[in-house]
Amino acid sequence: MPDRDSRIDDYLAALPTEQREALEHVRGRIHELVPDAVETISYGMPAFTLHSRALIWFAGWKSHLSLYPLTDAFLAGHADELATFGRTKGSVHFTPAKPLPEPLFRELVLERKADVERDNPQPPR
Repeated sequence: MPDRDSRIDDYLAALPTEQREALEHVRGRIHELVPDAVETISYGMPAFTLHSRALIWFAGWKSHLSLYPLTDAFLAGHADELATFGRTKGSVHFTPAKPLPEPLFRELVLERKADVERDNPQPPR
């Protein structure tokens, strides 16, 4: 099992059950998709880093859940799929009742991984 940051456990414990369960799913899927990602808290939100660079954040709010960042390139490439979800310039909003479709979530995480790796290439192991 990947290392879990107890601060994220505390953050999630404070959320309503449905939000907590939805974000635990998000957390688990990020671990599956990017096994080298490291949990942390950043800007007061649960986050993952990769190669010491920010990868993705997630958060629970009063009426929705959010994933950050939603890059301009991802938005342009997935505008139709994102059209039914709320968003800000840098985030996409969803709810436990209307989660992001798995293929869209997967693409968002893997594109962010590619962005981080392109901007911060790692030497071969």
